[in-house]
Formats: sequence, C-alpha cells, structure tokens
Amino acid sequence: MHTDSFLAPRGDIVLSVSQLNRQVSELLEGHFSQVWVKGEVSNFTQAASGHWYFTIKDERAAVRAVMFRGRAQSLGFIPKAGERFEFRASVTLYEARGDYQLQVDTLRRAGRGDLHEAFLLLKEKLGAEGLFDPGRKRPIPLMPRTIGVVTSLAAAALRDVLSTMARRAPHISIIIYPAPVQGLDAAAKLREALGAAYQRSEVDTLLLVRGGGSIEDLWSFNDEGLARLVAASPVPLISGVGHETDFTMVDFVADLRAPTPTAAAELCCQAREDSLVQLESVFAALGAGQYRLIERAALRLDRAVASLVSPRQRLAQQGERLMALRHRLARAAPGMLERQLSRVDALRSRLAYARPDVDRRRRELAGPLLHLARAAQRQVSRRTEGLASLMQTLEALNPRKILGRGYAIVRDEQGGLVKSGQGLNAGDRLSLELSQGGAEVAVLQAHGLI
Repeated sequence: MHTDSFLAPRGDIVLSVSQLNRQVSELLEGHFSQVWVKGEVSNFTQAASGHWYFTIKDERAAVRAVMFRGRAQSLGFIPKAGERFEFRASVTLYEARGDYQLQVDTLRRAGRGDLHEAFLLLKEKLGAEGLFDPGRKRPIPLMPRTIGVVTSLAAAALRDVLSTMARRAPHISIIIYPAPVQGLDAAAKLREALGAAYQRSEVDTLLLVRGGGSIEDLWSFNDEGLARLVAASPVPLISGVGHETDFTMVDFVADLRAPTPTAAAELCCQAREDSLVQLESVFAALGAGQYRLIERAALRLDRAVASLVSPRQRLAQQGERLMALRHRLARAAPGMLERQLSRVDALRSRLAYARPDVDRRRRELAGPLLHLARAAQRQVSRRTEGLASLMQTLEALNPRKILGRGYAIVRDEQGGLVKSGQGLNAGDRLSLELSQGGAEVAVLQAHGLI
C-alpha cells in the first residue's frame, strides 16, 4: 500500500489499536521495499526455535530486527555483539506491540561484502552438487591406530590437538602434515599437505584444524579446490577450523565438523579411559560366562558320577543275570523240544490229508478236454464255411467286375459321382474310371432322361 493510496480516517471515526497498527503496518510494507541497512549488532539472542533476535544500531539510533531460522541457517556463521554488518531487510511492524522492526533476509560483514557474497555463491554451488549431502559422510572410527593432523607447526591449534590426544588417547600415533593456515599461498599448501596424506595412506582419520580469526584469516579454508579435495578424502576427515561460531567451506564438506581444534581431537577417537572401562566390562562378562560354563559342567559331572557303576559291580550283575538265564534255559529245553516234535507230527498229518490226488484229477479232466477240442473244431469249420460264402458275395458285388463288363465310373471336376445327365453342361470336364485305367473327357452335349 503506497502513501498516495492511504487515506487517513476522518476525525469522527474511532479505530481500535489493532486496526491502527494494521493500517500502519500496511503503510510501512507498501512504502518500503527491501533495503540495505548498515549497523552494529547488539542484544543478540538465538531462540530455541532457531530464530535470531537482535538490535541494529549506530552512533545515534537503534532498530530491532529478527532473522528467521531458515535464513539464519543459510549464512554459515553466527554474528557476534559488536560486529558491524550490512543487512538486507524488509521494514515491518510487530502489530502486537506496535513496534516497527526489520525482518532480515541476509547479511554481510560491513566492508567485506565481496568475500561474503563469494562464500554464499560457492556454498550454493557445492551444495547443488551434493557435496553437503549427509548420506555421503562417513562415520568416524572409534579406535583408530593413527591420526593425521593437517595444520601449521606454529599454530596454537596443533598444541591443543597434541595436548588433548596425550591426555585422552596417548596410545594413538599422530602424524603431522605441516602447511600454513593463513596467507596468500595457504590454500595451495593445504591442498599439497592433504594430497601427501592421501598418497602416503598411513592414517585412519584426518584432522584439518586451525584457531579462530577474522573472515580474512580463515579465507584459505573457503578455497573451492581445498573444499573439493576434502570432499574426496579416502579416509574420514574432521574439520576443526576457528571457534564455535565460525563456519568455513571445509566444515560443510567434511565428514564431521568440530567447533574447535580441541573438539576435533576429542571427536576423532574414543578416550583411553572409556576403552579401559569397556574392556573391563567385557572381561567381567567373559569371566562370568566362563564361571557359569564351569558350574554347569561340574553339575553334569556330578550327575554322571552318581549314575556310574564300577566295572566289578557291573560284571557281578551281568554274571548273576547270565546264571539266571542259564537255569531258565535248562528247565525249558526238554519240554520245548517235545512240544516242537508234537507240532511237527500234527503238521505232517494235516499235510498228508490236504495233499491233492493229481492222477485222479487228470482222469476227471480228460473227458471235458476231449469234448472242448471237438466243439472248437466244429466252430472253426462253421466259421470257415461262412467266410467262404461272404467272399463269394463280396466278389459278386465288386465294382471292378462290373467295370470289366464295359461300364465306367464317372466323376465331376470336384470328384463327386455323376449319376445322371441332368445338371451337366456342354464343356464340363469329367473323369472316367474304367476297368483298366481311366480318361479325362469333355461333355459335348448333355441329355436328360430318355
């Protein structure tokens, strides 16, 4: 809504506070498009929701501002009180209190806008290529054998890492790949150090660290070539550049971002004390398991011993049983033999009674067999005579014999029999089947019944 279209209410119209604030809000939002405002950050607060609330001020005035979470997360750093920035914002009115405020879309360090813009452009480019994708980031080994550190030999970050590792994991070897972390050639030297670490392939995890500083001090870690080399690391890589509020491009492409170099050293491995506690727990569990196995084995042994009989006692028991069986056999043998002989005699008598008289059966079958042979001969004679009569009849009806008397079988072009001259036309072709051979003829003239 523009000023030329905004009409102030007449003096006799009473507005509620909310109506008044609504109209003022429309007036501000309609009159001001997005503007750039330069000032210093103060009263900065990051809410649990992720929104930023702060005040922008200069020597003479101040204005409240808000930056919502989605916009804030895209920056890659957190502003600090006292720092000067250039803010791109929309002018709005918070109607609930009647306070006017700026709704910030983005910001850049005052006087360093080019660097910040380059940072955002590179971040957008690499993000579009998927280099920030959480799915491509690898887990950090809990118990590496060797840790590699890429940093300057004179950097305080190296001392922090070494002291932390000596305190938490003195058993892990550390290999340093020195490179300057600040200056015009720092990015190239950092790439060379990383390349050497990749080629030598002697560490399980790499740390890329340096202490805090201004955006110019940390700019080497925003180099595109270095960021791509970090993303292509053959081993898990942890970045620990600057302080907790500092973000560089390597933080986004590394497998894990640590807020400080000390934190990077703490995240690269499990502390020796924690490993010892786990080892003691495993030993305790293993000992308890072995003790349970021994107890169960002892119980089985006791049961086996209780059921075990000495060889002398077992032989005595078997001897007694053998003696009892011998007595039973001696008593049962005579009676059993007599019973078996009596049974054999009975079966022999039954066999003699049941055996058939084969000679008598043969004599009884001789008469029926003779009658059967004679009946079969008579049947064959009758069938032979009947067959001869049928052969004579068939021969008399044989059409070949009729053809032999000068007749012919006539068929039309479709192979059908021609039995009458009706239906024939001059020019029709007919087939004649004679007693010997045949002929193809043409009809000169057709006649009906005579």
